[in-house]
Amino acid sequence: MPSRTLPNIIITGTPGTGKTTHCEVLAERCPELRHLSVNQVVKDKECHEGWDDEYQSWVVDEDKLLDNIEEHCKTGGCIIDWHACDLFPKSWIDLVVVLRVDSAAHYDRLSSRNYPEVKLQENIDSEIMEVLLQEARDSYEEEIIVELTSNSTEELEENVERIQAWLKQWKEDNKSE
Repeated sequence: MPSRTLPNIIITGTPGTGKTTHCEVLAERCPELRHLSVNQVVKDKECHEGWDDEYQSWVVDEDKLLDNIEEHCKTGGCIIDWHACDLFPKSWIDLVVVLRVDSAAHYDRLSSRNYPEVKLQENIDSEIMEVLLQEARDSYEEEIIVELTSNSTEELEENVERIQAWLKQWKEDNKSE
């Protein structure tokens, strides 16, 4: 049983699956939780090894990233927003939400971001091949992983409500006597 009074949740999925939107809505509805955007930490704390022109993104220094967020995660209450989950220690994580999206919606979302073609295609292929879902399964216990679809506003609402229900149950199950 975790010694934290609040859980840590990873919301992961390929770019364009709605991670940030889910995290923002969840943090708004659950003020005891805080949205921890890994992309923002990488930029703000310079947890990178430079810029990749081909992919138009930072090359993340995972050790520096973990050092920068460790204290936040130890206290709990983090909603970790990132496209990968396998680098976070098992002891930090209580729930892994893997967001999935249909190919047509995914293509439209990524195209609207003006991603370079190589990045767009790699992310679509990753989603089709369930790369991040498999990464979660390889890194965490099956019972803390949940796969949710994120094709519409209605699904976003249902997903957030489901995570809120999970949070309520986690708090009940982890009350200190």
